[in-house]
Order: sequence, then structure tokens, then C-alpha cells
Amino acid sequence: MSNDVQRFDITAGFLHYIWIMPVQAVVSAFVMYNSVGYAAFIGIAAMLLQAVLLQGYLSHLQGKLRFKIAHRTDARVKLMSELTSGIQVIKMYAWEKPFQKVVQFARKLEIDCLTKTSYIRGFTVALMVFTERFTTYLTIITYVLLGNPLTSDKVFSLAQFFNTIQLYMAILFPLAMSTFAEAVVSIRRLEDFLLLEETSVSVAPAEEVSDEQVKDAIKIKEGKASWIPNPIIETLSNLNLEIKPGSLCAVVGSVGSGKSSLLQLFLKELPLSSGNLVTNGTISYASQEPWLFVSTVRNNILFGHQFVRSVYSEVVRVCALGRDFEQLPQGDKTLVGERGVSLSGGQRARVNLARAVYRDADIYLFDDPLSAVDAHVGKELFDECIVKYLKGKTRILVTHQLQFLKQVDQIIIIDNGQIEKVGSFEELSENELSYLKRSASEEELERSTYEKQTIRKRLLSIDSTQSSNIDNENENAEPVETQELMEKGAITSSLYKKYFTAGAPIIALILLILLIIIAQMFSNAADLWVTYWTNNQEKYYKKKQMEALENESELNLSLATKNILNGTMNESLLDTNTSSITSDSTNFTIDFEINQIRNESLYADISQYSQDFYIYLYTFFIIGSIVLTTLRSLFFFKVCMRASKNLHNTMFSNLLQATMRFFDENPSGRILTRFSKDMGQIDETLPRAMLDAIQIFMVMSGILAMVFIVSPWMILPTILLAIIFLYIRIIYLASGQDIKRLESITRAPVFSHVSASMNGLATIRSCKAQYMVSKEFDVLQDQHTTSWYLFLVTTEAFGFYLDIICVIFLAVVTFQFIIFDDGKTLSGNVGLVISQSLILTGMLQHGIRQTAEVSSQMTSVERVLQYSNIEKEGPFESVPTKKPHRDWPKNGEVKFENLYLRYIPTEEPILRNLNIHIKPGEKIGIVGRTGAGKSSLISALFRLASTEGKLSIDDVDTKEIGLHDLRQKISIIPQEPVLFSASLRHNLDPFDKCDDKTLWKALEDAELKEAIEHLNQEVSGGGSNFSAGQRQLICLARAIIRNNKILVLDEATANVDPQTDSLIQTTIRKNFKNCTVLTIAHRLNTVMDSDKILVMESGEAVEFNSPRELLTDQDGYLTKMAKETGPSMEAKLRKIAEETFAMKTRTEETRSLKDEINTSETPNGIITSEKLNEDTSTTNDNEV
Repeated sequence: MSNDVQRFDITAGFLHYIWIMPVQAVVSAFVMYNSVGYAAFIGIAAMLLQAVLLQGYLSHLQGKLRFKIAHRTDARVKLMSELTSGIQVIKMYAWEKPFQKVVQFARKLEIDCLTKTSYIRGFTVALMVFTERFTTYLTIITYVLLGNPLTSDKVFSLAQFFNTIQLYMAILFPLAMSTFAEAVVSIRRLEDFLLLEETSVSVAPAEEVSDEQVKDAIKIKEGKASWIPNPIIETLSNLNLEIKPGSLCAVVGSVGSGKSSLLQLFLKELPLSSGNLVTNGTISYASQEPWLFVSTVRNNILFGHQFVRSVYSEVVRVCALGRDFEQLPQGDKTLVGERGVSLSGGQRARVNLARAVYRDADIYLFDDPLSAVDAHVGKELFDECIVKYLKGKTRILVTHQLQFLKQVDQIIIIDNGQIEKVGSFEELSENELSYLKRSASEEELERSTYEKQTIRKRLLSIDSTQSSNIDNENENAEPVETQELMEKGAITSSLYKKYFTAGAPIIALILLILLIIIAQMFSNAADLWVTYWTNNQEKYYKKKQMEALENESELNLSLATKNILNGTMNESLLDTNTSSITSDSTNFTIDFEINQIRNESLYADISQYSQDFYIYLYTFFIIGSIVLTTLRSLFFFKVCMRASKNLHNTMFSNLLQATMRFFDENPSGRILTRFSKDMGQIDETLPRAMLDAIQIFMVMSGILAMVFIVSPWMILPTILLAIIFLYIRIIYLASGQDIKRLESITRAPVFSHVSASMNGLATIRSCKAQYMVSKEFDVLQDQHTTSWYLFLVTTEAFGFYLDIICVIFLAVVTFQFIIFDDGKTLSGNVGLVISQSLILTGMLQHGIRQTAEVSSQMTSVERVLQYSNIEKEGPFESVPTKKPHRDWPKNGEVKFENLYLRYIPTEEPILRNLNIHIKPGEKIGIVGRTGAGKSSLISALFRLASTEGKLSIDDVDTKEIGLHDLRQKISIIPQEPVLFSASLRHNLDPFDKCDDKTLWKALEDAELKEAIEHLNQEVSGGGSNFSAGQRQLICLARAIIRNNKILVLDEATANVDPQTDSLIQTTIRKNFKNCTVLTIAHRLNTVMDSDKILVMESGEAVEFNSPRELLTDQDGYLTKMAKETGPSMEAKLRKIAEETFAMKTRTEETRSLKDEINTSETPNGIITSEKLNEDTSTTNDNEV
């Protein structure tokens, strides 16, 4: 979109010159042939050779390079898209430097092609400048060598004709060919995209469905499916399934077994390679990873459907969103930022679920929506939403919450892409249900009376709050997204200085300026020399004419005298009158012409050189002009490419150092626009426009200088016209630059909308919202097109007024030679001034348009440089005097002292007055309701936001050290695993510090070794070729490789099945037994065996102690949370807490005993260890 589609706009402006050029060339060639004969064809042949053959070859090269550039730009922008999406993970892993290397390498590959293209463009621009002079030179030299006299009418008419042909052949035709070639490449790329296989999302018509099929909501027979054509192993195979209408079906299986792929098959996103699939009815879908777009919470739920208050209120209630609306600053009208940044993970999941539930459908597909919420909310969602509210609808639930399986009608066990068994909880055999029954029996599905009363009170509270958060539908205007900063006013000279100094040092820029001036001096010298040659030729031939006339006069006088002396008287008398009249007439004519020539003092002194000298010096000026003009273009493009490279690197470096708040407030589309569209203009459009503007300015300066030398009277009207021109230019730029800025700003939402739509395609299609999303895109595109059209028409209007000024200037130049003629003006000078003024007429509009284009394109430089002023984090590296020791931290002790955290400096703190002491090696569970501040605790630990107070690790204040020194020493397994388009090796170890053995060992510990073919296996964007559980295990392998003393688990097991959950917990206990582990969890059973539990509420630490101690407080927060899980689970949680406390007590006693024995010795100096071994053995038996 940023490159290929735009090519059509550019190509349309030049396409017609492909056929106009031949017509113009034929007509001009005919006229020139009538003027100078066959010599004209030499110049035309040279121009055809340059403009058609050479330019055609260069256009072909440009087209091939354009194809490479497009692919490499796409690769770089794709990397930037992944980087902006996963920036938080990159910052927490301290991976900025390796990612900087990856992006810079991609940029280098792109710049290499761009540099080659720029050199071709530089040579092309040079051709455009010297082609007219070179072809005129060849024609003049040929004409002179054929023995013809050189006259001003021939020279300057030729120059004007070649200038006209050059405009079409050397400028407009090559532009048309190059833009056409690039458009062809873009068309091929668009064709490849449009010919991609499309997904069939239509529902089978009722009349095509047999009576037998109507009995089933979904029916698959001998189904096979794969994401790629002709795979070695099918993604799904041997599928035979019948789902009855109105049933509740659960899909269970291990990580990577194919559960999500099965839902994608039902949605027809996953193509069926063989077999039959019938779906009867409309489908609504809630994805595993919540998809939210930039709008209000309400709009995300409605998603284009009509707002029905009663239905909406009920959906909010059953999706447990009432309390969240109460906490959000503007209720359900709170703006959801890109990727849902303004909501917590649980809130995003429930809004995503509410959107699916609000839509009235026949079949509901839920891809594990319960994993992202805590236990009591998950139970409420299952009971109130899935079971009760959607009763009578066909519901298919992918879940790892096996305690709910007793309540479903049908269980589908899927493994390795195949359906192993289908049946109810009671129908499945003991072996098939061994782990299911064990998990389900641990949960009591009946709530206690206390719990029911609690929920009833909570629901009443929600109903009351909904009136305040939903009813004010029209009272408050919806909030809008933070608007992009737009500069105002004209482009300043300091911006140009920053651009050029980014490309070269001052000395190099001075050399470039000198080269530009000297090249123009050679070009003007060639014009002046041919004028001087023409004038001297004219003087020479007039002098010869004078001498011939004088000789003729003397001859006539001598003949008359002879006749008078030798003739007879009669003859003299007869012829007296006739001879007298003839002689007087002849002598009068000769004397008049002689006197006219003699009166012209300009012909008195003729510097007549040899013909060869004129040719050699003319050749020298032409060759010098060609060489210097070419060097000037290449040097200029080299400076521009260096500037483009440095500006990109500077912007990217500043982006990596930006705070998380910057990414939260700026959508990825806005950021990517600068790295795609703006950088594309700086790379390609700006250098060409700027060089054109500079060259035209130099040519115009030379023309005006020659006009003033020949006719000083032209200074006053030129100044007057220049004032008018500057006034018009000021008016144009006042609006033109702001319109260009507006065009850039209206472009960003288009890319953001497309990016968001691509991420939520399955949801959009399942909701049949393609038309709505397309209309939204049309509105955004129309807004951008409107600003783009305004920019085009203002430019055209500006050009029209410039043409008027040029016509007036040409008229003044022409008539002043008639009005102020004193008989001394040489015809060569007149021809030079008028021909150059005609050039000026065609050039001024193009030049001013190019200067306006430069000013407009400089807004891209302005937008790129804006990122040099964004708010940055602290330095990555520590000051040498405060750099922590290499093996820091040794213990993993963490202290929060009077800590406050703010995401926005002007707002209230999110975390308040935290005073927590985590001892070395302690396992800490962090719990709390949604929005309590659990994730903000991680932000404080990793310094992702502004903090006040003190946070120290092993007595080192984290504010005093560099961010990389801090973040590299803390491992994290995030709630949403992030993988990047690269090899698996790079995803595990981007620094390349570990050998293969270490990486394979980490994969083996994470139980991923069997699923990995090799370490260089490619990972698709976002890790789409791995399941959600496998992506989480890869993150676990990362943590194992880092081997830090502090590990943070942010809902690490939320999206995995119980077996994988148990595996992760076992791996953590094994590999991190001597480490400090902080675990954020929704499910209390995953943290109840922790040494201590931290309970967060409204940004404060309300409880912090061992689970056993906290559960003894009947009014405590943890006790209330445990009771909300149900009596059976509460009893289990208490049992785990007691066993953990007892085990810890025994471990401490054993450790004390070891210390005591180690300090005691026998008389022989040998330590006795029998008792130690006995006690240790007893302890180990109890633990087992």
C-alpha cells in the first residue's frame, strides 16, 4: 500500500508522454531538416540514442532494482511491525541491540539497492541537463564541417528545437518509461496478491442441505486440512465429527494438538484438503488472543451491531464487565488503544468474549477464553455466560479448565491433529478420562450458599453501576485517540541544515556547492562561446561584404573614367544623362552600405580565430559540462543516501530508547508510516526533486545573468516579476505545506486500520463484518484522498500562475529589443537571450513545482526528526563507577521501599506506597483482582514506567544502574508469548552467546525437543507456526538459557493445558530452585505452594505473608478469594498451604541440623554424619 499502490498516482501523470514523444520528435525533425539539412539528423540520432536506447536500458535496470527494493523494504517494514508489536518483551529481555543489528542489516540490504538506483537516477538527471547542449553541439559541428556558414538564426533555432525535443525525449519520456516500468512491477506484485487463494466463508444454503445434515449443527466426514498446500503431514486428519444443535461441546488436548486449528476449520479459515464439512447456521467466534481495535469499549463489543440496551446490559453482566466499567475512567466509553493497551489481559479477554456473545448466532466458537481470567471469574463466565445465557445455542469451547467438563454435553479429545475420542464425561473410558476425572473431581461444581450470596450481591452492584456507566449514552462525547503532532508554518532553513549535515560534513558540502557552481559555469560558458563564435562569424562575413562592396565601387568608378576618356564626343553627349544617373545611383547604394557597415563600430575589431580553435574550445566546454554535471549528480545522490541512512538509524535508535508510554499512545500504524512512507520519500522522491530544483535554480541564474549582460534594461521588470512570483509562492507554501502535512497525518490511520484488520481477520469474517470494515477503510481512504487531491490541485493552480508570469517575462524580453534598438545589438545576442528566455519559460514552472515538492517532501524529514525529541528511557549502560559486579545479583533479594509508579506523570500513581521485602530464593505468588496492579509491579521491577521511592536488588538501587544491566539480570515468561520472524536459534539466543548443546538442553528441559526439527528452523511472524502452548514453552526455554537469579512469571500457564502447566511448574522448580521467583496468577492453586503470597488491591500491597498465615485470617483478602473458588477448591488450597508450610519447616530444621553438625567435630577431627543422613532420609521420604 505504501509503495505499489502509490505508483499508479505517479505513473498517471507521465503515461501519455510515451506516445507524445514520437510525434513531437517527427515534427521537430522535419522543421530542423528544412533549416540545416542532413546535419539535423545527427543531433536527432544522438538524442534518440540517449533518450530511447540508453534511457530504456537504464529504465530496465531501474525496474529490476525497484523489484528488489520493494521486497527488501517489505522485509524491513515487516521487522518494524513485529518490533513495535513486541516492544515490551524486547525491552524486558534487553534485546534492543540485537534487534537493532537485524533491522540495520535489513536496512543495509535496502540501502545497497537504493544507492545503485540513485546512481542510475543521478546519471539520468545529468543526461537531462546536458542532452540539449550535446545534441546541439553535434548538429552545429556537423553543419560547420559541411562548409556552411554559422549564423544566429540557425544556431538558436536549433537550440530551441532541441530544447523542446529534450523536454519530451530526455525528461518526460524517460520519466514515463521509468514510472511505467515501476508500475508494471507493482502491478505484478498486486496481481500476485490478488491471485492468492481466497478463503470461503459462506454458509451452505438451506436448500442444499439434506434432511440428515440438518440434524447436526456441524458435521465433518473424513476431513483433512492443512495450512500449506501439499504438506508432508496434515495439520488435521481423519476428522469424523457430529455436533448436535444446542449442545455444549468442549475441545481438550495437549499443547499443539490442533484445538485452535479445529475451530479455524469450522470458520473455514483453514482450508479443507479432502472430505466434507457442513455448518448449519451463523457463527460467532472469540479468538484465543483477544482482538481489539482503536475505539471505545462499547464499540468493540457492538462491532457494528445496533445498540440494544437490555441485551447489552445482560451481556456486560454475564461477561463480568460491570465492575471493570466502574473502574475505567469513562466506563464503557473508555478508549481502547491499539492492541488494547488501556486494558488488562483479563479485561481484553472478556471484551473479546462479550463481542462474540452480543452477536446473535447459531454456533458460538470460544478459543480458550477462560485462561486469561482468575478462577472465580472463569467460573462465573462459564456458568452465567456459556451455560445459562447461551443455553439452546451450539457452543464449542476450547479449554484447559477441566473442572468444567462434567457440565458439557460432549467432549472432544484431540491429539496430533486427530480426534481421538468423542463422548460425554460419563461415556469416555477410564483410560481416556484418567487425567480428566482427576482434574474435574477436584472442583466442586456447586457453589456454597455464602458464595451464591456474594455473587448475587456483586451482580446487584453491577446492575446499579451499569446505570451510571451505560445509561449516559448521549451525555458525554466519546473520547478520541491521541492526535498525531503536526508542525505548522514554513519549512525552516535549520531543517535543511539538519538534512544535509546528516549526509556529509561541512567541508564535503562546500565541495559539493563548488562543484555545482563550476558545472553551471561550464554550461553557460558553452552557450556564451557559441554566441561569441556566431557573432564573430557574422562580423567576419559582413567585413568581407564591406570589402567586396568597396572593391565594386572602385571598379565601377575606374570603368566610367576609361569610357569617358576613350569615347567619342557624340557618344558622350548621347550617354551623358544615362551614365550620370547610373553612376550616381550605383555610387549612392554602395556608399550607403559601406557607411552602414562602417558606422557599426562593433565590427571594427574582429577577433577572428581559426575554425578549429572555435570547435576545440566549444568541445572542451561541452565535455567539461558533461563530466562535471554527471559528477555533481552522483555526488549529490551519495550525500542524500548517506543522509537517508543516518536519519533512519537515528530515528530507529531513538525509537528503541522510547518509553513504553510512547508506544501506548502511538498506534503502530502511525509509527510504521514514518518507517515506510516517509522514509520511502526521503530515500527516493526527495533527492530527485531537490537535485532538479538545484539544477533549475542554477540554470535560471545563468539565464538571468546573460539577459542582464546583453540588456541591462531587463533588471527592473525582472525584479518586479520576481516580487510577484515570490508573493504567489508565499501564498502557495502557506497552504501547500500544511496540506502536505495533513496528507501525511491522514495516511497513518489507513495503515493502522489495515494492520488491525489483518490481525483480526478470523473475527471479522466470523461476524460477517467485512462490509463494515471495508466501509471504515473507505472513509479513512477518502479522507486521505481528499487531502492528496487538495495537494495536487493547489500545485496545478500554482503552476498556472507561474506560466502567466513566464509569458509576461518573454514578452518584455522580446519587445525591449524593438523599443530600445540602437542599431548596435548583435543578432547572436538577441537570439541567445530570446532562446534562453524560452527555456526559462518552460523551466520556471517545473523548477518552482520542484521547489514546492522539495518543501512538501521535507515534511517527511520533519516527521522523522520529530522522533529525535521523543521521551526516552534511562541509559542502557551504567556509569562505570556505578556498574554492578559481573555476577550481580548473587542472592536475588528484592526490596520495595515507599515505591510509587505512574504511567503518566500528571495522573495519579498506579502503585502506591509499596514496602515489600523479598528474601533471596523465595517463591512469591502475586494475586489480585483485575486492575489491582499486578502487572504494574512488573513494570516497576523492569523500570518500564516512572517510579518514585526505591527498588533495590541485592542492595543495589535499580535507578542507579543502566537499563540493560538491570533487565539482563531478570528473566520473564510473559503472559502473551512473543516470537519473531527469524530462526528458532535467534528467538532463543539473539546474542549468539550459547552453543548448540546449551540450546538443545534448554529445549529438552522445556519438553520441546521432540517438536523442533533443527535450531535454524524458521519461525513465522508472531510464531504462528507454533501453538500458543508451544510459544509459551519457547519462552520458558529462553528463561532457562538466561539462568538469572530472579524469574518473573506473568500468567505464564494461562493458555496451556494442565499437563503443560504441571510440566512448566516442575521445570521451574528444577531449574530455578535457588532463584527468587515472582509468579502472577489468576488461579490460586498455581501459587498456593509459594513461600509467600502478595495480595494486590487498587495498587496497594494489602497482604504479604505465607499462604498458611494469610488463610488463618477469616476476613483477609486471600481468604475471601479462596472462598470464591468454592468449598472444595478452598479446602484443597488450604491443604496445599499446610503441606507447603510443613515441608518448609522440615527443610529449615534439616538445614539447621546440617549447620550444627558442620560446626561439631569428633576427637579425631572427622565429622559424624550418621544422624544427618538418617534425618535427611526421613525428610526426603516425607517429601516424596
